Amino acid sequence: MLELRPNCECCDLDLPPDSLAARICSFECTFCATCAEQVLNNRCPNCGGELVRRPVRPANKLAQFPASVTRVLAKKEA
Repeated sequence: MLELRPNCECCDLDLPPDSLAARICSFECTFCATCAEQVLNNRCPNCGGELVRRPVRPANKLAQFPASVTRVLAKKEA
């Protein structure tokens, strides 16, 4: 089951579970559509995999299978 991470790892934009702007790779790295398209060229910077639209979990399933609340941000190199 997907974690449905709550934010873009690049710009920290909130991405609620019903967001159509969320993009993920096969490892569930999560980015907003803007960062995926304009910054990352639809490639995950972590694994090099394709970024695709994250599926929306039906609202009636969120109570039993909630989205993650753990925010993940890309590590900035010094």
